[in-house]
Amino acid sequence: MTSIKFPSDEWIKQLSEHLNASPSYEQSAKNWEGDFIFIVEPDDAYPETAYLYLGLYHGKSPDAMQVSSLDEKKAGYVISALFSSWRKVIEGKLDPIQGMMTRRLKLQGDMKMIMRYPKAAKEIIACTKLIPTDFGD
Repeated sequence: MTSIKFPSDEWIKQLSEHLNASPSYEQSAKNWEGDFIFIVEPDDAYPETAYLYLGLYHGKSPDAMQVSSLDEKKAGYVISALFSSWRKVIEGKLDPIQGMMTRRLKLQGDMKMIMRYPKAAKEIIACTKLIPTDFGD
C-alpha cells in the first residue's frame, strides 16, 4: 500500500473512512456533535500552514477535506499545532488530551466537552495509525 502524504486532502479523507468503519469509535462518540479543523503549523520539518476539516456527528464522520483557510468551513473546534507535534500525535508519542493540557496542541472550543470524550479521542488516534502516512522524510 502506498503511503499518503500528511497533511493532505487524501489523508483526512482516509481518516474519515476509518472512523466510519470503526464500531469502537461509533460507540465512544455516539453522543458527540462537533466538527474539527486541525491546523498544521509550519516548523523545520514542514514549510507551510495546512487546514484539515473533519466532520464528526454521533459516531460517524460525514465529511472531511483539506480546506484553504478557517473561513472556508466552520467548525466548533479548532486545534492548532506544529507539524512535528501532529506527527507525534499520529505516531502515538503524544496523547492529544495531554498535548492540549500542555499547550503543545492549542484548542479553540469547549475543553470540558472534549474531556467528556477521552475514549473517542483515543479511537480517532487509533484510526490515524491505520493510515500509511508519509511525513515527507
